[in-house]
Amino acid sequence: MRKSIMLVAASALLCSSALAQAADTKVGILMDITGPIANFIPPLQNAANLAVKQVNDQGGLLDGNAVAVYGDTTGTSQGAVDAAQKLANVENVPIVMGALMSGTTIAAAEAVFIPTGIVQLSPTATSPAMTDMKDNDLVYRIVPSDNFQGDVLAKMVLDEGINKVAVTYVNNDYGVGIGQTFMDAYRGAGGEVVAEVKHEEKKDSYRSELASLTQGGAEALVVVAYAGDSGGKIVKQAIEGGLFTRFIGTDGLRDDLLIQNVGAEALKTSFFSSPTSPADNPAQTTLHAAFNAEYGEGADKAFVDQTYDATFLTLLAIEKAGSADRAKLAAALREVASAPGEKVGPGEWSKAKQLISEGKDIDYDGAGGTYEFDANGDVRGYIGKFVADGSSYKQIAVFE
Repeated sequence: MRKSIMLVAASALLCSSALAQAADTKVGILMDITGPIANFIPPLQNAANLAVKQVNDQGGLLDGNAVAVYGDTTGTSQGAVDAAQKLANVENVPIVMGALMSGTTIAAAEAVFIPTGIVQLSPTATSPAMTDMKDNDLVYRIVPSDNFQGDVLAKMVLDEGINKVAVTYVNNDYGVGIGQTFMDAYRGAGGEVVAEVKHEEKKDSYRSELASLTQGGAEALVVVAYAGDSGGKIVKQAIEGGLFTRFIGTDGLRDDLLIQNVGAEALKTSFFSSPTSPADNPAQTTLHAAFNAEYGEGADKAFVDQTYDATFLTLLAIEKAGSADRAKLAAALREVASAPGEKVGPGEWSKAKQLISEGKDIDYDGAGGTYEFDANGDVRGYIGKFVADGSSYKQIAVFE
């Protein structure tokens, strides 16, 4: 009899444990952990993990905890598809934060997330190709399209009095999108592109491309590529060959790795554009204080704000939907991100959860700004101008 009672008790305990586990809700985190932007990733993982931790510390998600399930795209289209398939079909996540690179975001969306009805929210993908995707209202981002960044970069360059540039951009969704937009805007405003080279990734030498780019007497070299791949090599080889002394880059080049490889002194006349947060944003101050309290440093690294906000928004969408039903999450995401509604900021999970439980609308204003999605899942945003400062970068202007 005693043995029977013990078995029943053990069985009840196992059932209780299984129910508790079943109450937890997964959220997919798709990042380019390895590959050309690997140097960006550690603080971005911390940002996503902080959002999940705050949710679990303040009442949890739905009736249990939030569980972050990571996938690594390896920085390639095939890697993105493989990681997305695991998140969708093995982990059965209802929503995904990511990916980061435009190419991996688009590949995962087209091959996996759109066919399986999963909402995907990227914190950093900027390719204009995303705007007109046939995505059934499933693909979103919280940074502005490269159409906007290219226009702003053209203004930055002309404001510096630079009227003749050479341009090289990587042959992928990111590079082609912003490279072409920049050149169109720059020429339209009176600037002259004296040389243009579309280059391939993963080459050891770009000296032949640089030889073409030096023709025409450019005052600076515009590089639209990643510091961890072709962009960093091009800048380094240009400096070593004495071919260019001034470089203009976009967010892919605004990587601490570039400073490590060439030194801040070599970049003293260079500048970089990158999606950023509005100036004097109290929500950003709140997030950065919480981030540095948790991890010691790193809140000022590129895309920490956007990655945190995107993760927090995916969790808010699940809470708003009241379940992990994939079919409900696009509408829920739009509702929690957009006015009208009571304002909720970074870290205010318990407030949001209470308001949602009372049937009230909420409007999340994040560290990266406000996110009013248009019909295409795009937002307006902010572009910062950055310069090398010691071992990292300093923002010196914001454009909106």
